[in-house]
Amino acid sequence: MIKCIDISELRVGMYIHDLNCDWMSHPFLVNRFLVRKDSEIEKIVEAGIHEVYIDTNRGLDLPSAPTAGEVREQLESQLLEIASQHRAVERKVEAAQEFGRAQLIHNEANLIVRGILQDARMGKQVELELVEPQVERLTESILRNGGALLSLCRIKDKDNYTFQHSVSVGALMVSFCNGLNMSKEIIHHAGIGGMLHDIGKMRVPDEILNKPGKLTEQEFQVMKCHVVESQQILNNTKGISETAILVAGQHHERHDGSGYPAGLKGEEISQLGQMAAIVDVYDALTSTRCYHKAMPPTDALRKIYEWSKFHFNPQLVQSFMRVIGIYPIGTLVRLESGRLGVVVEQNENNLVSPKVKVIFSTKSNAHIPPEIVDLSRGMGAGGGDKIVKHETPEKWKIDPLRFL
Repeated sequence: MIKCIDISELRVGMYIHDLNCDWMSHPFLVNRFLVRKDSEIEKIVEAGIHEVYIDTNRGLDLPSAPTAGEVREQLESQLLEIASQHRAVERKVEAAQEFGRAQLIHNEANLIVRGILQDARMGKQVELELVEPQVERLTESILRNGGALLSLCRIKDKDNYTFQHSVSVGALMVSFCNGLNMSKEIIHHAGIGGMLHDIGKMRVPDEILNKPGKLTEQEFQVMKCHVVESQQILNNTKGISETAILVAGQHHERHDGSGYPAGLKGEEISQLGQMAAIVDVYDALTSTRCYHKAMPPTDALRKIYEWSKFHFNPQLVQSFMRVIGIYPIGTLVRLESGRLGVVVEQNENNLVSPKVKVIFSTKSNAHIPPEIVDLSRGMGAGGGDKIVKHETPEKWKIDPLRFL
């Protein structure tokens, strides 16, 4: 049985099933192992981990600890409660109208950022005049309908991950700032900071940056230096704003002080730095790597919400969920009717009842003619159904983004 325990309750002889943190927050080569000595517990504490999941079938039990299922059920209930209290961010057009333009903007941004980061690897100066127009186009698309572009940001391939992740963080920062009604100037500079937040990785040796597996402890320390390298590169970039540098320099800081490079805590971290930490982890969790399978967006939001007890600003996490929706565009969901559908649009007044394109029947185990269902409407008005849960696309061999 899988259970969640506080780190103070961890003992030698327990089997770690999940260290319960994002992969860049711990120095262990594996995420599952038998605790054999106290020094391993000390190492977990030093990594800023507060809770872990143990497998009681493979190690010692803690009878009073809640099961993973109980924790998940409680978290999901809280997420739905939060979602029911918030309106979605206003949009100017439907996502379907924006996808074509968003695709062009996304492709161009990836090409530009790829070139800038490759130039940085060769020691060339960052040409800010190339980045700024891309951020402006991203912003224009997000203001029209943020869900269209953000759904495209989940498409990545292993050979171009660093570049694509940079574009995604830039887009997520723009969307997040817009959702908090920040000024156009701050949105612009935060987008630049997001796009260039990982530029310091271009000074990390290729064999570490592109290693097809978990880093050793020594390699992990080298990788962590990319934040300081990013700050140095951006400090030497003509015309860069302090806002952009803050985003790049603080995206690995954590609310409880367990982050790096400065170990800042709480309000010592700027608001934009706290926001960057959230979007960076969200994009990493929802991306497939050779050593990490992508989480469905709703699962990633649940984990970030769970970690907000310690690592993230809880209020900002809730604001982020409002910005992208509990069921972001492109999420595969199961409806009460037994049909599967892809979320194609948020409802401004009801985050838990988006518009869904139904495509599959679990009862007949077959694809069905696509149909748009507005879950905020009643029976006979284009609705009359509701989401039971989200589904893993791989389980049904469905590519949700193909139906957007």
